[in-house]
Amino acid sequence: MTYFARKIGFYLVALWAALTLNFFIPRMMPGNPVDTLMAKLQQRGGTVDPAARKAYELLLGADRSESLFQQYVSYLGNVLRGDFGVSVSAYPARVSEVIGQSLPWTIVLVGMATLISFALGLLLGTVVGWRRGSWLDSVVPATTVLAAVPYFWLALVLAALLSSTLHWFPLLGGYDVALQLGWNREFISSAVYHGTLPALTIVISSVGGWLLGMRNMMVSTISEDYMLTARAKGLRNRRIMVRYAARNAALPSIAGFATSLGFVVSGSVVTEQVFSYPGVGTRLLQAVQNNDYALMQGIFLVITVAVLGANLLVDLLYGVIDPRTRTSH
Repeated sequence: MTYFARKIGFYLVALWAALTLNFFIPRMMPGNPVDTLMAKLQQRGGTVDPAARKAYELLLGADRSESLFQQYVSYLGNVLRGDFGVSVSAYPARVSEVIGQSLPWTIVLVGMATLISFALGLLLGTVVGWRRGSWLDSVVPATTVLAAVPYFWLALVLAALLSSTLHWFPLLGGYDVALQLGWNREFISSAVYHGTLPALTIVISSVGGWLLGMRNMMVSTISEDYMLTARAKGLRNRRIMVRYAARNAALPSIAGFATSLGFVVSGSVVTEQVFSYPGVGTRLLQAVQNNDYALMQGIFLVITVAVLGANLLVDLLYGVIDPRTRTSH
């Protein structure tokens, strides 16, 4: 019980630290979200008096009459109420609405691609590690090279080859704009078709790391004494590989799965921008370009909570799977 309480306490402190950084970092950037909004209104032919500017400052949480500490306290209170303010880049929509529209796209894209690359990497790593020294080992360097390739470069290469040259997949967007959004077969098919190429980019970039890690753990596990005992009992090779070797070799990969979500999400920001995918990554870049503090904070908070939550869940599950971790200091 002490182990679980300590883990939960650690992640609560990490969440508070992330919230604090989430508040201060955007305010260290040059510019002001109110100035951006005022410029947009003036471009449309409108005039803004001081009273209107004051109202927008209060609305966007950029009131200069409050100290930074007062803004910080107000920010924490708003976060607890689920109020992230109004978005400048999508004005007058609220941040929660903007995130609610774009988050499902990223969850499906990043979530499915990460699960596919994780499962594929573990499967290939199991086979390659079990048959170490065979021609299958030649697969490892190729996948490792692909894992080292920057996201944006791989995305551009795939877009040029599979979209512009071969016309197998659409180049831009998350769905056919002529369709109406909804849970119907035509729209879902279009969304899957448009999301295949961005997902393929994430899978190709991620699968190599899982394959290499699983392969090395399989080689180490095979040399254990209990593997020799299993062979001495006359068990089938397939059963030994799956139930004895792979089951134990996969533990470090499972522990690292949640940690990898943060890197995949950061990479998806670039991937979504290359393919103009309507996910959180595209919204985050728009927020940075428009000094949209509220939207930046909301997106960072969602990503932070998702990564911390996944890590906490894996840590708790790992403590159940491997009781030895609960006794470590």
